Amino acid sequence: MTDNAATGASASHPTVLMAVTGPELSTRDFASAILRQGWRPVIFTPPPSRFEDFLRRASLPVVHDLSDMTVVPDVIHGHHGIETLAALFRFPSTPAVFVCHDAITWHSIPPRLQRIRAYVAVDENCRDRMVCEYGLPADRTRIMANSIDLRRFAPRGPLPPRPARALVFSHGATEYTYVPAIRSACAARGIAVDVVGSGVGRPTDEPERLLPGYDLVFAKARCALEALAVGAAVILCDAGGLGTLVTSADVEPLRRMNFGARTLQRRATAESVGAEIDRYDPLDAARVSAAIREAADVDLLAMQFVALYDEVRHAADGCDPLEEMAGASQYLTRAASRLSVQVGARFETPAARLRRRLLVTRPLAPLLRAVYPWLRQRSR
Repeated sequence: MTDNAATGASASHPTVLMAVTGPELSTRDFASAILRQGWRPVIFTPPPSRFEDFLRRASLPVVHDLSDMTVVPDVIHGHHGIETLAALFRFPSTPAVFVCHDAITWHSIPPRLQRIRAYVAVDENCRDRMVCEYGLPADRTRIMANSIDLRRFAPRGPLPPRPARALVFSHGATEYTYVPAIRSACAARGIAVDVVGSGVGRPTDEPERLLPGYDLVFAKARCALEALAVGAAVILCDAGGLGTLVTSADVEPLRRMNFGARTLQRRATAESVGAEIDRYDPLDAARVSAAIREAADVDLLAMQFVALYDEVRHAADGCDPLEEMAGASQYLTRAASRLSVQVGARFETPAARLRRRLLVTRPLAPLLRAVYPWLRQRSR
């Protein structure tokens, strides 16, 4: 256990080191809630970020080099693998909790180490990844659904009988993905459409100011949760596919899937999107929003994590250094393999991408083969 008196921290205010990549506003909100629970959160993130100002204004310390820390944390709260390993090796007597937010990316692969005494998934998809794909013990893995700061996302007024304004709220929203289907379905029903996200050059750091102006929101994951908390009717949709209008009958199971990728199982067309719009019910949307506001406050999530921190830091000690090194080696091997695939896909040339797609577009193969030499020359 950490001797807080020896390290300069008050025994009544234990320290949690949050290891993340690219701190976001959600990190600020969660860390602030942990602070209100009587813990001292410190944010560890290697690259400087424009979000640091948000964190520092919330009185949250930010470190880029762990050698600068003179206080040994009581618990390490890891969101990303590399940063979690760095914190564990810097503080070899500190136990950890690892949280998986993503079921695809390399940095969310869970390290399998003895000192990580609990693994948390934000939804069933991430939980299945950790247990089934990476063999983590099921009894050390649990689901804690995402939450938001409800003080930021205040409820809007009652929805109108028919939606007049719709928002497509996602970084993956572009005119080359699913936005045209939404525009077409909304135009047929007299609904004006706006698009917000980095994909169209309109990111926002203040969604709480934006969302109350819309009756209908197309979103997934945290964006959907924020829109539901405000009181908009939400249709789950993103570049990965179309889900469903969130209703009071299915809001709980959908939240256990984080309103995320597992809920997006259909192709977004003007017809399928229109069918979901036609299910719009302002009274039921109000019931959904009330359910979210009762269960998804970040302070409730912070209370759950504080209980988990107390559980892991008071668990019996015992760690084999050689076994921990073997676990770190296994993690780095897996992460490097996944990283090389994802980086390779990002920097794939247009010619190479077209050549790969020839294998799955056989009806168009003659035409594509004719175009390929010209495209290859242009890409060079």
